[in-house]
Amino acid sequence: MRATRALLSAALAALLATAACGAPGGSSKTKDSGSGPIKIAVIDAQSGQLSSLGAWESKGAKLAVNEWNAKGGINGRKIKLDVFDDQGDPTTGTNLARKIASEHYVAMIGTAESAVTLAMAPTLKQFQIPNITSGQSPAMPKLGSAFLFLNGPTSTTYDETLAKYVVDTKGIKKIAMITNNGSYGKGEHDAFLASLSKRGIKPLADQVVTTDQKDFSAALTAIRSKNPQVVFLGAEEVESGLIVKQARDLGIKATFAGAAPQGTPVFASTAGAANVEGTIVSTPYLSNDASPAAQTFAAAYKAAYGQDAELHGAKAYDGTNIVLTALKNSGVATGSKLAEAIRSTKYTGLLGNFAYDQTGVGIFATQIGTIKSGKLVAVS
Repeated sequence: MRATRALLSAALAALLATAACGAPGGSSKTKDSGSGPIKIAVIDAQSGQLSSLGAWESKGAKLAVNEWNAKGGINGRKIKLDVFDDQGDPTTGTNLARKIASEHYVAMIGTAESAVTLAMAPTLKQFQIPNITSGQSPAMPKLGSAFLFLNGPTSTTYDETLAKYVVDTKGIKKIAMITNNGSYGKGEHDAFLASLSKRGIKPLADQVVTTDQKDFSAALTAIRSKNPQVVFLGAEEVESGLIVKQARDLGIKATFAGAAPQGTPVFASTAGAANVEGTIVSTPYLSNDASPAAQTFAAAYKAAYGQDAELHGAKAYDGTNIVLTALKNSGVATGSKLAEAIRSTKYTGLLGNFAYDQTGVGIFATQIGTIKSGKLVAVS
């Protein structure tokens, strides 16, 4: 009997050990074989309404990886970059986080969607996979994850810079707001409203729409009745473009203002070039001609893909270079050691000088541009 019990105990222990090893990610710490390719994942929307973001980001990340591989990789090892489609969906993103953990990717680039990043963050933290995201919701730094980093400013920086220009510099006080109820839109709404409140300004109208809405006539009619000088947009590229197009159709002549999405070609093409003329944009990447580094990046991007670069590609390029620099400096560390290496990396990128704080934010400045003749240029 004692022998039987001993055998059963041994079998149970083996079964539990096997189950633990079979769990997604294998363990609470990222593993790397120490040889062969270094695996990095890009997770972004490659399909659906937000697919333009994913396309820009994957191209920026690939460009950085190809440049490193052309120079020999890291410690003689090539970097393997794989792209996954989160479809802009938080559940899909979380499942992909478990997938890349189980397949031993050491780091992740993306997503551009704040809601997906927020959903994935606990899983990536559990499996100790550092993630450099292009989302900008202020809710992300508040998570307190040591494995989550932003490759751009938060909405707080974007919108404080915008309010400073619109209100303090231009003296405009008749302002309306239209934002969506997603994580990005809520972050934009709260950040810009806080900046206005600090200046003693209450918006003439504060309209909130859904992320999948297509008809904005009710919200825009309410805004039109207030006759604002500026309408603040807190929605992604396609939705913002539809809002502007419908606003112009309703006779709204106000200047539009916003952050990263309003500086993209998808926003302009969706709204119509004439409709976005004069739009005010807060951005850390003003144009492909803003600096010699931007010109070099834009030329390489154009040569590789036959398309013009823009902010999201530049963000992913910077973020990927930061990860690769940290991998090199740490001797291809993984898990918490790689996260520490990223936090200690000081990097001069296309968006500015990165220096990460304990919240995972590394850059704290944007510039103001305006759309003239279809191009985003610095304000006079």
